[in-house]
Amino acid sequence: MKAVAALTAMLLPSAAFAQSHCEGHTQLDLNFCAKEKWEVADQELNRLWSEVKPASDTRGDGQTLLTEQRAWLKRRDATCDLELESDGSAAPMFYWACMEEQTLQRNQALEAWR
Repeated sequence: MKAVAALTAMLLPSAAFAQSHCEGHTQLDLNFCAKEKWEVADQELNRLWSEVKPASDTRGDGQTLLTEQRAWLKRRDATCDLELESDGSAAPMFYWACMEEQTLQRNQALEAWR
């Protein structure tokens, strides 16, 4: 998890420029692009959560949803952290692609809670 924190810290300063790296062709651009794609999926996850959780609380199954969400977060992190073990220049791209894939799948699951 320390590697993720270091990776995130490395990526944050460039985010201040607010430009998409998805048009670039270098490995660094590909790494940033993968992170940008995950950020879009994560924003959708947060939007869905803000709708689904209150509705679940009203139905009485909010605690079940919260427990499931916490378990998913642990599984996602354990799965995607493995991508950083290679330490190659493409490792961040694989990590963020994994994060995006896992988040998109979770978004579909949250849609089913509606």
